[in-house]
Amino acid sequence: MPRLEGKVALITGATGGIGRAAAALFADEGARVALVDLDESALQEVARSIGEDRASYTAADVTQPDQTQAFVNAAVERWGGIDVFLANAGIEGQLSSIPDYPIEVFDRVMAVNVRGVWLGIKYVVPVMRERGGGSIVITSSTAGIGAGPDMSAYTTSKHAVIGLMRTAAMEGAPLGIRVNTVNPAPIETRMMRSIEEQRVAAMDDPNITVEQTYRAASARIPLGRYGHPEEVARLMLFLGSDDSSFCTGGVYMVDGGRSAGGR
Repeated sequence: MPRLEGKVALITGATGGIGRAAAALFADEGARVALVDLDESALQEVARSIGEDRASYTAADVTQPDQTQAFVNAAVERWGGIDVFLANAGIEGQLSSIPDYPIEVFDRVMAVNVRGVWLGIKYVVPVMRERGGGSIVITSSTAGIGAGPDMSAYTTSKHAVIGLMRTAAMEGAPLGIRVNTVNPAPIETRMMRSIEEQRVAAMDDPNITVEQTYRAASARIPLGRYGHPEEVARLMLFLGSDDSSFCTGGVYMVDGGRSAGGR
């Protein structure tokens, strides 16, 4: 039997590489998926690729309480409840040292990556409680357990959601709600292309290319490559399904061995 048969999954950041992969995989495994992102046309495309009988969508800003409550309500109205919440929306921000980092960019990264997750949990938990439980999966990062220069906002945000996850796991356990994070290494997505391009621009050296930066980053991963969105989605599927029924409060790496040797 499909692993999410009869379940409803709410997915934020649904038009990004990992979000799209998770939405498709969850639907293939029997779930009805409620998709959330800012870009309505991109949402329509993802929903259409899955099928209107299995996917709905709401264009929303995850940092806004009223919009968060609205997309939670929309999922409940369309599908009858929420069993899995994939808090996946996130942005990378800017690559700059702390003294040079724009305050408004820092605030936006924290708003999307932390406040957005907190708001999602705030409004999803009462719905899951009515269903008798559920699973919340938060997208963190290898940056959530380590650090590097020039990514203070992103790194801070990904550490923060691990703390948030642990608190939510403790609160959710008596309600039958499990909460975990998935922590990817570099994945073949738009976000990583943006980070690579910013790194090259910051070096201001015409002899250094994005391809060289990509190869260097790949070499720092023991498996020798970036991950693929589908590989992250498969771990998210495990945590969203009943296969992980005794898993809560955990930090799950999907990083090709990168965290084993430190950053």
